[in-house]
Amino acid sequence: MSQIPWWGLPLVAVVFALVGAAAAHFVFTRNNALLIRARRDRQWYEERKEAYVRLLAAFEHAIHRLRTSFDAGEKPPAAIVYVDQVGPALMPVRLLASGPVRSAALAVHLQLERLHGEMNPAGVVGVQPQTHFRELLAQVPLVMQQFEAAIRDELGIVATPPRPSLNGRSRLRDPSDLTEQN
Repeated sequence: MSQIPWWGLPLVAVVFALVGAAAAHFVFTRNNALLIRARRDRQWYEERKEAYVRLLAAFEHAIHRLRTSFDAGEKPPAAIVYVDQVGPALMPVRLLASGPVRSAALAVHLQLERLHGEMNPAGVVGVQPQTHFRELLAQVPLVMQQFEAAIRDELGIVATPPRPSLNGRSRLRDPSDLTEQN
């Protein structure tokens, strides 16, 4: 007869069952936390990307309207029209963006507001109004470029494409593909 007590085998089984349940619970909790973090990161990225794209589109529309009115010899649209157009797109950026992106967005906004509002270059004494307006309008793309660079930096957008995977192929080869070639 064996020297193992009758309760030894069930005790070992219970201990292993508890260790297995604890390990499964740990793995489930860790995977759940990683999934929640991935969703939150994706949501963070999408919210900001959407807000930045809307603001960039509003800025481009305002710039286009300024250029067409300037080329046609008309006065620029009123400042309130500009604020009504850009304001709804600017507010989410002011709330969501990091410091550098917010500063760059406000710099573009200030430049465009100058071209639309009371500080319109037509009122500058001693300078030809058309020349001054044209110079300020030419500075807008430079300020926009700084805004775009700040967005790329915050969102981690790089100009280079991702490296190709495995031998320059886009996907792993199926083992059946290898046998068909031989």
